[in-house]
Amino acid sequence: MPLRVVVDAASGVPPWRQVHDQIVRAITTGTLMRDARLPPIRQLSRDLGLASGTVARVYRELETAGWVTTARARGTVVTGPADRPDPGTLLRNAAAEFARHTRELGVAPDGAVAALRVALANLDTPEH
Repeated sequence: MPLRVVVDAASGVPPWRQVHDQIVRAITTGTLMRDARLPPIRQLSRDLGLASGTVARVYRELETAGWVTTARARGTVVTGPADRPDPGTLLRNAAAEFARHTRELGVAPDGAVAALRVALANLDTPEH
């Protein structure tokens, strides 16, 4: 199945983060399987209307985190499950990022927890 990525300029989330998170989600859900090739940087940047440096950053971040590997002959490919971070590590990383965002926004811990509860509850609504 080909990679499907959508960038929402109005979301407030940086485009590189949107692309990164959608690729990670595709890998973790099995939409992108081991050894699946990601599109070349120039192609994906053109398809999404982003600068090639933005997509290059995404690929670097994915490689650093162990989601993909890049080789000249093969391009950028998804690594095997054993090479990927475990779900607990992913959750801790996401929690740390959320904590950084809440601190940057000046939100108290109780407010952050309340926002997380609302977000989790919204996942159970039919439109999500």
